[in-house]
Amino acid sequence: MSSADAVKPTRVRHRILGLVVLAYFITYLDRVLISNAMPVIQHEFGFDIQTAGLVMACYSWAYAMFQIPGGWFGDKMGPRIALASVVVWWSVFTFLSGFSTSVTMLMVFLFLIGMGEAGAFPISNRALSRWMLPSERGIAQGTTHAGSRLAGAAAPILVATLITHYSWHVPFYVFGLVGIAWAGVWYWYYRDVPREHHGINAPERARIEAALGVVATRRPSIPWKMILSSRQMWIVAAMYFCYGYALNMFLVWFPKYLNADRGYDLASMGYFTSLTLAAGVVGDLCGGFFSDMIIHKTGRIKFARQSVAITGFLIAAAVIPLACWADTPYLTAFLFGVSVFGLELVVGNAWAVTLDIGGHFAGSCSAVMNTFGNIGGAIVATATGFIVSGYGWNAAYYVVTGFCVAGALLFSRIDAGRKLATSPVV
Repeated sequence: MSSADAVKPTRVRHRILGLVVLAYFITYLDRVLISNAMPVIQHEFGFDIQTAGLVMACYSWAYAMFQIPGGWFGDKMGPRIALASVVVWWSVFTFLSGFSTSVTMLMVFLFLIGMGEAGAFPISNRALSRWMLPSERGIAQGTTHAGSRLAGAAAPILVATLITHYSWHVPFYVFGLVGIAWAGVWYWYYRDVPREHHGINAPERARIEAALGVVATRRPSIPWKMILSSRQMWIVAAMYFCYGYALNMFLVWFPKYLNADRGYDLASMGYFTSLTLAAGVVGDLCGGFFSDMIIHKTGRIKFARQSVAITGFLIAAAVIPLACWADTPYLTAFLFGVSVFGLELVVGNAWAVTLDIGGHFAGSCSAVMNTFGNIGGAIVATATGFIVSGYGWNAAYYVVTGFCVAGALLFSRIDAGRKLATSPVV
């Protein structure tokens, strides 16, 4: 090794980002599995669309209820132990879900999966807060959420293929084992602070500590009073409620919509769902890229986060009604894909905001935000079956449009440059 190579900064933080991207990918494999398997499960067990909504809502309500406990667990125990633990938890219950022989049994397992997955994003956000530079946070969040949307795009085809060749039980077995394997790699490689990682060299550690400070190895008390009394935190949470309602319409109900309203068979449903959700991958990457680019050029964090996210909400609001009126499969997929693209311009910036304002307590701040996002997701999972029964599928999507407009208005009130508190340092 030359002297130049010896002082070249390592890229441990980028490998950690890669592991977090994989975690998001696995989370969404499991998350969209049930919605894509639902038509087959519904046929086997013989229940109606309202019951299908209640089954899928078991996951969504647990996921919403345990966001704050999950974020607290990550901040208290540290991301290394906490993230490995929750991934093992939900992966075991994903595997066991494949043995379900009744609706009740499936609902219980889905609730337990939701409990575990609730901690995934807040703890991952906390993990990145210790490692990623402020100028890299937008693209980091865009990349992680691109991983989840890539899984959302890949899962329909994977699930349809496994069900066609085997049964609806097999995807649960396969995805559960994948999660357990990831947890082992994470625990082996990740460290809670850069100074504890044997693979990092002095130049990379110095660069991180110059940007973030030297994070204390002790774990301070979480200032819940300060977090929950912050007006800005509640605006962020309300904005993410709107996003969660809108996005989960696609994650939870879109395959069923294509099957029930458009008449697609299992193979076509999987293909066009994948095609639509793939647009989200592009949106995630673009949202993070453009946000960080604006920060580099202007230094205005507030403007960077707002301009990209508000644009995304408004794109989705404008295009969703057009997608409902489209009458050909590829035009429908394209327009709904543009809608998902718009929504995914939002998500990387929303999670970057919790890093921007939350600092050392980013896990808890993101847990509060994600709680409300997933209350929105739980409501859309529960209510859509009843809306469709009474008013039709188009009405359900018009409600989504309204939440997109509300989300844009709320994001205009968020100041990413104003921290809730200063991170503790040594």
